[in-house]
Amino acid sequence: MENLMRILILILLLCFGLEQGQAKSLRKLQPPKILINFPENGTKNQLIEDQFMMWVEWVGSLKHSLFGAAINKIFPSFYLTVDKNPAKGDFTTIQSAIDSLPFINLVRVVIKVNPGTYTEKVIIPAMKAFITIEGAGADRTEVQWGDTAQTVGPTGQPIGTFNSATFAVNSPYFIAKNITFKNTTPVPKPGASGKQAVAFRISADTAAFLGCKFLGAQDTLYDHVGRHYYKDCYIEGSVDFIFGNGLSLYEGCHVHAIANNYGALTAQNRMSLLEDTGFSFVNCKVTGSGALYLGRAWGAFSRVVFAYTYMDNIIIPRGWYNWGDPNREMTVFYGQYKCAGPGASFAGRVSWSRELTDEEAKPFISLSFIDGSEWIKFL
Repeated sequence: MENLMRILILILLLCFGLEQGQAKSLRKLQPPKILINFPENGTKNQLIEDQFMMWVEWVGSLKHSLFGAAINKIFPSFYLTVDKNPAKGDFTTIQSAIDSLPFINLVRVVIKVNPGTYTEKVIIPAMKAFITIEGAGADRTEVQWGDTAQTVGPTGQPIGTFNSATFAVNSPYFIAKNITFKNTTPVPKPGASGKQAVAFRISADTAAFLGCKFLGAQDTLYDHVGRHYYKDCYIEGSVDFIFGNGLSLYEGCHVHAIANNYGALTAQNRMSLLEDTGFSFVNCKVTGSGALYLGRAWGAFSRVVFAYTYMDNIIIPRGWYNWGDPNREMTVFYGQYKCAGPGASFAGRVSWSRELTDEEAKPFISLSFIDGSEWIKFL
């Protein structure tokens, strides 16, 4: 029994890329100090400037040591097919295909999902790594469900935002291609409570999404934890519809607001300088309806950058909201770099956001932001 436990622990360490001595490296991490009190001979603007430059120099030198080395497995070991017609596939639901895999999966498995609308709630457990979900096209293959944060669960209590996801991934090295993830809950009225309705939640490291659609209203895409890459995706929602504490690069994505009155695109939840997380949008497009903040400071150290991005005239001139806490203005990091469109003007932005220089933007606009050369090898 003792030997079996040792083997299981070893497998877990290999699966998640943990290294001996990683805890020691975390203790050695030395972020720049944040000054809370203003210097006697300085001003608030000078303080923000100094802290910002210290932070940029620090993050530019990082190698994301809070994450382990990522070694992806690209070549499939076998394929499974899902089709609503049992005569045309191995399974009729996505969840049943996932359930058929070993409790601990360590080989690349491609689950091809044939055209159709699959009305089911899907959860990938933590030990089932290296899964690829591949649809026949985002306009042809869709998985949908309609839970909200106030949906009553099996215990008789509301399930909460975390468990409202139509599709939830808890394992590393996940890939999704050419498929739509949808929460069918309609846009809630302003001020409504309990209407958070997640279409997709990613709660693991090293996930990639190519040509996918994420459809919902409030809290569409829960970019929870880990390094993630979104390429040529379409993301639709109303309030905080890209949120969480991931370290994520959105490249060539179309972000579309469907807010009836006002909304917010991002709610990034970085809580301290020790969290090496943030969202970067590069060569993206922001369109839609309503009056939209680029982001709200869910976390006290919230971090979001938009680069080379087109912004429609729906963007509120201030751009960003401090979540009702002026103290967060000293610690958040919100930046723009060479953006275009009627909503991209920096003239009306809050004083605690930045128009980045070439050097300042450099750490955020390539795959190195998420250590992509280690694990993104499928494009």
